[in-house]
Amino acid sequence: MSRWRELLDPELEPVLDALPAVDFVDYQRFRAASDAGAAARAREVEPGEIEIADREVGPDGRTASVRLYRPPARPEPRPAVLHLHGGGFVSGSSDASHARNVELSRELGAVVVSVDYRRAPEHPYPAPLDDCETALRWLIAAATDLGVDPGRIALHGVSAGGALAAGLAIRVRGELAPCFQFLSVPITDDRLATASMLRYDDTPIWSRRVGEVSWAHYLGDLAPGSADVPAEAAPGRASIDDLRGLPPAYVAVMELDPLCDEGLSYAAMLAEAGVAVEAHRFPGAFHAAFTAEPSAGMSRRYLAEEIAVLARALGMER
Repeated sequence: MSRWRELLDPELEPVLDALPAVDFVDYQRFRAASDAGAAARAREVEPGEIEIADREVGPDGRTASVRLYRPPARPEPRPAVLHLHGGGFVSGSSDASHARNVELSRELGAVVVSVDYRRAPEHPYPAPLDDCETALRWLIAAATDLGVDPGRIALHGVSAGGALAAGLAIRVRGELAPCFQFLSVPITDDRLATASMLRYDDTPIWSRRVGEVSWAHYLGDLAPGSADVPAEAAPGRASIDDLRGLPPAYVAVMELDPLCDEGLSYAAMLAEAGVAVEAHRFPGAFHAAFTAEPSAGMSRRYLAEEIAVLARALGMER
């Protein structure tokens, strides 16, 4: 057993017993409970002046389910954020990130589009990534109607959503041009071979064992760890040439997260490819700890930095 408890930020200790045990083996039971809890929390959010609508969108006959957040109208085009939620490709929804998306729209003055992409294992790769691409293409095509500046659209992905955001940037490189990619505690590599992944098999929220099942569900007929897995599915497999010309990026990782080292490795590869990238390793924190205990000092720093980084990337820095 790893020594992560000795390194844990003391402010995070009180929430450990309340954290759900992630179970992607009995994924239907876990997903149902997760969805119900997220929906209940979403109903408690006061959106204020943020206009919210669930829509089916997409150009060329393809559609994706999205939740659209729009702040009060401005005379000039606004930036936009395409949000891709976490949940290990298996769970998660727009409800789960609803409160934060309201805050992002309000704080940034941005249109936020949260994609309810289809989930594995019923819909393995490439279906979730296809939905994210459909939503991005719709957002660009509908920019004038939405009052959005198509040159200021940031990709924003958390955990599995980080994999999808990074994979989407690779897929549309040279054709579509998001201005930024914000990758928070991203899943990037199905090979599960980094030092942090091998070290942490019993950490909260995410562990190597959870990752094994998650990747098996997402990749479907593709065997995790095999040579057949493409970089757009597992961005950690990308070559330097795959990454050249991608938009600037920010990568946030947590010290006690099995995903820590692969996130840092991906940031280093982006830098080697000439992509402007910033990486921040938050000490003493487990996977997505900022959602489990948002009042902790570490979480407050992360959440403030998230707003600051996106504001700068979107030209909204104050």
